[in-house]
Amino acid sequence: MSTESKTKIVALVPMRHDSERVPGKNYRDMVGKPLYAHILATLSKVDLIDQIVVDTDSEIVRSGIRQAFPEVLLLDRPAHLRQGETPMNEVLLHDTEQVPAEIYLQTHSTNPLLGAETVRSAIEEYLAGIPEHDSLFSVTELRTRLYDAKGQAINHDPSELLRTQDLPPVYEENSCIYLFSRETLEKFGHRIGGKPKMFPIPAEEAQDIDEESDFLLVENILKMRAGD
Repeated sequence: MSTESKTKIVALVPMRHDSERVPGKNYRDMVGKPLYAHILATLSKVDLIDQIVVDTDSEIVRSGIRQAFPEVLLLDRPAHLRQGETPMNEVLLHDTEQVPAEIYLQTHSTNPLLGAETVRSAIEEYLAGIPEHDSLFSVTELRTRLYDAKGQAINHDPSELLRTQDLPPVYEENSCIYLFSRETLEKFGHRIGGKPKMFPIPAEEAQDIDEESDFLLVENILKMRAGD
């Protein structure tokens, strides 16, 4: 693809075939459809996104997406980027080289509760923040008493027992949404640049599937939403 045909906003959704903690999670059935189908359906509802791209080494994923989401562009992940310990930023450098765009949004198939309006709002916040901010990443606000590995309080004074709702918030990077340019990715070697904007999202939408218990929790939430 030449720079002349560069699209404005591309959504990148990397999906490995193998998964160590939850085998086959990316294509495992969740409430009647593969896990990856939930995030692709969400992204498809966001008209600010010009192209959705899935980077994968899985023929199961490729075959399913060709049938259910023919508008999604599929990239074959090269062998040297297929290991579980491969940094995501290396995968993103590969993908952004293959599909030039002005702006990239990256998310995961393991964020099936992420809402289309939240994604749209994140894009709008990012666009409004340029050039003051060179990137955006989603966070979950925490108002709880936190300690470091040495037992030292991080965000509170143990001698002053404030209600948790009165504590100053701290923020957890939740890996649901990243917005950045290829220039920022190359300059910092990271999807989070030198002047990032944090974007809080609802805790329920930030549920990420890392363990089997996460899968079951999210599945039950989706079943409750469907009235099952």
